[in-house]
Amino acid sequence: MREITQTITSAKVKVNDEIVIPEYETNSTTQYNQAIKLNETIKRPETLVGSTYKIKPPISDHALYITINDILLNQDTEQESRRPFEIFVNSKNMEFYSWIVALTRVISAVFRKGGDCTFLVEELKAVFDPKGGYYQRGTGIYMPSVVADIGHVVETHLKALNMMPDSKIDSEQQAYIQQKRAAVTSSEEGYNEKEDKHTSFPSAASKCNKCYQKSVVLLDGCATCLNCGDSKCS
Repeated sequence: MREITQTITSAKVKVNDEIVIPEYETNSTTQYNQAIKLNETIKRPETLVGSTYKIKPPISDHALYITINDILLNQDTEQESRRPFEIFVNSKNMEFYSWIVALTRVISAVFRKGGDCTFLVEELKAVFDPKGGYYQRGTGIYMPSVVADIGHVVETHLKALNMMPDSKIDSEQQAYIQQKRAAVTSSEEGYNEKEDKHTSFPSAASKCNKCYQKSVVLLDGCATCLNCGDSKCS
């Protein structure tokens, strides 16, 4: 046990699971307030601020509406932060109901536990449907499964909260990718065949392990991604 060497001037009692901000005053009347960090003991507030995202997988007749609610911690202080607290997925398609309920409960539990939750993005985006994936309408981004599509939404939300770095490609990397795409177009190694109707990548391209797009081709004996620039030879 730790020995108390100062005069106790005030105290607070923790009731049930209530989170108490420790405060004490020393003889010099200096006050200390510890910033609250998200953890499992924090109760859900009556009101949360959230965002709703819509995805429309071509394999489903109905859209999925994904709502992520955030909790505001240490409001009106220098330590103020906004963190994801829970996630809900709603759809008229009952085919997805059971596993979606399970998935959202697990993700919400990870959110509420606090700490780094960004690992969820890579785990979700790496889930592949044995029946095959699809291309997002409007973006042409390849999604290996509906779960991966949900992971993409979680990634978008975490980036909006500045919890993940922006993955925009810089001008030098873009120039490199354009150069490689031009090389594919003029290549005599069989890559000048008709491109996939959904993307600007050759139909013979394989999946990239970094961005998960079907955009990897073999150039000069080196597997290179025409979407993110990842290369086995770099």
